[in-house]
Amino acid sequence: MAVPTEAPLTSSKETIVLEGATVRLAGDSGDGMQIVGGQFTNTSALHGNDVATFPDFPAEIRAPRGTLAGVSGFQVQFASTDIFTPGDTLNALVAMNPAALVTNIGDLEKGGILIVNSEAFKPKDLKLARLETNPLEDGTVADYRLIEVRLDTLNREAVKDIEGLSSKLQDRCKNFFALGLIYWLFGRDLNATLRFVDAKFGNKPAVKAANERSLRAGWYYGETTEAFLHSYQVEPAQLPPGTYRNIMGNQALSWGLVAAARLSGKELFCGAYPITPASSILEELSSLKHFGVRTVQAEDEIAAMCSTIGAAFAGAMAVTGSSGPGIALKGEAMGLGMILELPMIIINIQRGGPSTGLPTKTEQSDLLQAMFGRNGESPIPVIATRSPSDCFDVALEAWRIATRFMTPVILLSDGYIANGSEPWLLPNVDALAPIVVEHPGPSTDGEPFLAYKRDERLARPWALPGTEGLMHRVGGLEKEDVTGNVSYDPDNHQHMTNVRAARVAQIADDIPLQTVNGPEKGKLLVLSWGGTYGTCVTAVRRCQAEGLSVAHAHLRYLNPFPKNLGDLLKAYDQVLVPELNMGQLRTLVQARYVRELVGLNKVQGKPFTVSEIAFAIRELVA
Repeated sequence: MAVPTEAPLTSSKETIVLEGATVRLAGDSGDGMQIVGGQFTNTSALHGNDVATFPDFPAEIRAPRGTLAGVSGFQVQFASTDIFTPGDTLNALVAMNPAALVTNIGDLEKGGILIVNSEAFKPKDLKLARLETNPLEDGTVADYRLIEVRLDTLNREAVKDIEGLSSKLQDRCKNFFALGLIYWLFGRDLNATLRFVDAKFGNKPAVKAANERSLRAGWYYGETTEAFLHSYQVEPAQLPPGTYRNIMGNQALSWGLVAAARLSGKELFCGAYPITPASSILEELSSLKHFGVRTVQAEDEIAAMCSTIGAAFAGAMAVTGSSGPGIALKGEAMGLGMILELPMIIINIQRGGPSTGLPTKTEQSDLLQAMFGRNGESPIPVIATRSPSDCFDVALEAWRIATRFMTPVILLSDGYIANGSEPWLLPNVDALAPIVVEHPGPSTDGEPFLAYKRDERLARPWALPGTEGLMHRVGGLEKEDVTGNVSYDPDNHQHMTNVRAARVAQIADDIPLQTVNGPEKGKLLVLSWGGTYGTCVTAVRRCQAEGLSVAHAHLRYLNPFPKNLGDLLKAYDQVLVPELNMGQLRTLVQARYVRELVGLNKVQGKPFTVSEIAFAIRELVA
């Protein structure tokens, strides 16, 4: 087929305007679904839509091609209104093979658009997907608007005359054919993706040309085929004015760490060991050396944690990141950081557990680990981010608490937040509050330095090694009050244990009171934390619009809790706690406030849907 070289602007077919739409692209892990999903997201954000995404990776590094275990998906909700989730049900699904179809078809709405690569439904492909019959012929897809596309053949025709392009490379471009078709269907512009192709493949002319051809061929296929009678358009959202960019959670977290370092006049050190889904923090920070960032890929999690402690002792902004299994290995050294009373940030990007569990799926099951996963009485403040863009602000807050109270801080995120993305309003850098860090100056009076003499926040001084007159002892043994010398005195141990606990508890005086969205008292309060924010706020708003007496409170601070949380809970007849675990926040809140709460718990490696939470709300209020 002849493919025009210029980027098309408009479709000649009828256009239907929608408030929003949810699309998922699914295929084999080698089909490039994450790449084209990311491009569709960026293009929609540039169009002005509010966007929320849900990438879904296979757990196997390289599962056998065409199998159920190897399916990779990318879901995007884009809208002309404010949205907080990647969507419950799909309006359109692109399935590149039978395995992708059978694992995703259940999320497609009845009457939704189903686009399949019909040439991937051969007997061998069906067998790999554990199918005895062809779902395109046996009635499986009878309730959907099926669009069969001879994607392999059409794509090869579009790129066949490009010199230096092997048949293998020809077939690898078909994800861009599918992307071009979706661009046409929803009125997206090609130019941003064409710029991406130029930047990524500019030094490989044949590959660049092939991807450009495939993208345009997909667009023109939608324009010319009789399978589509009309296209759709989602107008830009009315977002607050400013400059936006699409940002992923781990990227925002990394940038927030760099901003915190600059605001406190510190060099940033990150010692980490690669682990899904935290590795991209180390990767992102390693690319920011020009901001004074130093990164070490340690040989294991213990070394990563210990190097972070060393950097904190030396006076740097010290950070380490991992997931649940790595945090378990860091546990002893985290206790060392706590008893040394040095500021540092310990990031846990939670994933499905236990043990190796579901390494590419999301979960919130490390809260109790963060609270108690160290030997002895070892209190550490814990805060959690709620969305990809919120990661930037939480990084600043974690470092503010760490330096004001001289303590490690655990920052909780999860795979859903880390890999998801949304539009982020770029902050006014000049308006960001400085993070004041003070170090004691040289001492020449001959008096011994009192390394554990405390200020009004019970924080000890952060003495830089090598400063004249500030020599002091550090280590994991119990400290004598004020001096920091080793002490085995039982009364001193009791006192120091009390002081360390009081220091963390006192943080409650330094953080905001908990706010509530909705009535200040009533029948039901939905209490959430972490990545459940988007689904909870959307479900509560939906139920409030139905006239139900329900409010929503989302916790950022998990240790200590905000000072007013106990009084807030008393104002409601019932409290619902949705969690992607078996009830960890509910356990903590019930123990702290002696109040029975209702749990809504899910551990399937998937986030809640809005409908799941809305159903629970209606059941309780009714």
